[in-house]
Amino acid sequence: MGPSDSDRYSRQIRFAPVGAAGQQLIRNARVAIAGCGALGSVQAELLARAGAGYIRIIDRDFVETSNLQRQFLFDEADAADALPKAVAATKRLAQVNFGVVAEPVVADLTAGNAAELLADIGVILDGTDNFETRYLLNDFAVQRGIPWLYGAAVGSYGLKMSVVPGQTPCLRCVYPEPPGGAQPTCETAGVLGPVTAAIASLQAGDALRILAGGSLDIDGAITTVDVWTGSVRQTRAVPRDPQCPCCGRRQFEYLDGSRRAPVSLCGRNAVQIHERSRPLDLASLAENLRHAGDVRLNEFALRAWIDAYELTVFPDGRAIIKGTTDVAMARSVYARYIGA
Repeated sequence: MGPSDSDRYSRQIRFAPVGAAGQQLIRNARVAIAGCGALGSVQAELLARAGAGYIRIIDRDFVETSNLQRQFLFDEADAADALPKAVAATKRLAQVNFGVVAEPVVADLTAGNAAELLADIGVILDGTDNFETRYLLNDFAVQRGIPWLYGAAVGSYGLKMSVVPGQTPCLRCVYPEPPGGAQPTCETAGVLGPVTAAIASLQAGDALRILAGGSLDIDGAITTVDVWTGSVRQTRAVPRDPQCPCCGRRQFEYLDGSRRAPVSLCGRNAVQIHERSRPLDLASLAENLRHAGDVRLNEFALRAWIDAYELTVFPDGRAIIKGTTDVAMARSVYARYIGA
């Protein structure tokens, strides 16, 4: 750690549990943020400012105007250009701290690419919006022994739990199955920026604690926050379940593909489709679609407004069909305008 680093991080170094040794560990860290929305964008900025040496940002989505109310790192120009969130975030982080390497990955995190994207990482932060992807993170983290930090928020309420494999309960010890029935989402119940920032800050705090050598102090307790009522509670960690399908029986159902995540996007009135196993020529597709509706193209994605639907198509063939939550209808739109 050079003289300039000592000055930049001086207030953090003076915090005794970090110190110079802890700061060097943070500086050498490799962190992944899965999902760069309301939680992930705050996590990314806090960890970049703290000096985490390498941050991989994995996100499948693009910036929209409705994101700006609660998603840090993004601005009006990013929304107007429909930049992928991972790309917009890393551009901003380069201005925040030029000493941090931030790598954007514009992709859906799946069982097929989890090892490629997460195997070389020391801590994983959850910024996702659905339980199925969180179970995938949990499977991978437990299998590889990598700490990961779960968080969620809707309305004015949020919660976080940190998982240190072999030490704390894992996510499936607490939630063996996804919650049943209709659950509130940001689309149906709204969400306040202060609660997403609060939960992301707690996640980032635990990440720094782990990175600085304090993982043994993590107990897996669940912290809940309601910024409207002002209540903050911590629920003692449940014991690790020896019959937990993940950390007890070591059955990694979400990682081995025997249980697959749905394609409906939480709270978005949209469905994600990835029916192709080959890349797309977006320029040619744009020409083909111009007769059907308005089309915009940049180096990252194509957007088209056709009938009642908004299509966002990525070079790998993945598409987000906005305007329906019916998977069959979304697949029909995909086949009609993009092909099988």
